[in-house]
Amino acid sequence: MQRSNVTRDDGAWTGLSLDVRDRHRPGLCVLSAGPRLLISQQSHPVLLADVDEHFQGVDFWRTDAYRSCIPPLRADVARALAGSPERWAHRFAEYLIGSSGSPLHEGRWLLSAQSPLRRRHGTDASHAEYWSSMLVEGHPDGCIDWFVHSSSWEVLPLRQMPEPGDSRVKAYRKQAREGTLPPVLLWWVSGLDCHLVLDGHARLAAAIAESVEPALLHLHRSAPRNDLAARIDDAVGFYERELARFAELRAVHGPAVPDGAAIAGPQLVRRLHELDAAAQLTWAWPLPGGQAQWRRIAREVTSGQDSLRS
Repeated sequence: MQRSNVTRDDGAWTGLSLDVRDRHRPGLCVLSAGPRLLISQQSHPVLLADVDEHFQGVDFWRTDAYRSCIPPLRADVARALAGSPERWAHRFAEYLIGSSGSPLHEGRWLLSAQSPLRRRHGTDASHAEYWSSMLVEGHPDGCIDWFVHSSSWEVLPLRQMPEPGDSRVKAYRKQAREGTLPPVLLWWVSGLDCHLVLDGHARLAAAIAESVEPALLHLHRSAPRNDLAARIDDAVGFYERELARFAELRAVHGPAVPDGAAIAGPQLVRRLHELDAAAQLTWAWPLPGGQAQWRRIAREVTSGQDSLRS
């Protein structure tokens, strides 16, 4: 895996680009059967999902099979890396590529602290209120609501959230007060239009209990290298055409017309950054056996309960 830092035009670090090779099938895999999805970790069902026929939401059933691809984070490491999302990103990248149960597969990924969830946080709600409202409720079953929360990108834990009195949460609450709480690792899955918590369920619970902004690292697919090169060529071509257009205007109307660099230049920089950081759709693999197999797995994991549409 090749890693490279992604920065804004002012040089500020925004994320870590991961170029993964020779990993054709991830350990944590999205499988599809028509409108039904199965998230499987090393052949164990983790989450079953059934998309509403009117696209108003997704019914889900969460099993207890998920295991984090990040090992337990020691308090001394948390103190050493506190306040440095870049260093945390590099450490998490090592864990993700080294784990057989992570979602990484061949292609380019972005691991970023610039989560869109932060931009949706209004000024009126407290941190506890906002992040509690973003959590999808229900265990083992529930619904991701696309009607009320359209494009809000809610947060779905891959296992039941621990209570504030849980021993792990109590330990992390102390780190939250000290400002040394490690980031919560989120994975955006386009088929659910939702973020899944890959690691940090107890840390997120601690941040909510202390009403502090949780540190986040946001994982998603980004444009592949060959596609990225073509899009960069398109962006540069647009920039050059804009300069040529302004040159024609100057030739007709005189030097009072700007040369266009002050307008087209920032546009080019912004487009190039967006190309490097924009999220791409999550890959899904066909579920062998299709919907009949999905229904069979659903009956097994739900013990026949009628919580998912049959």
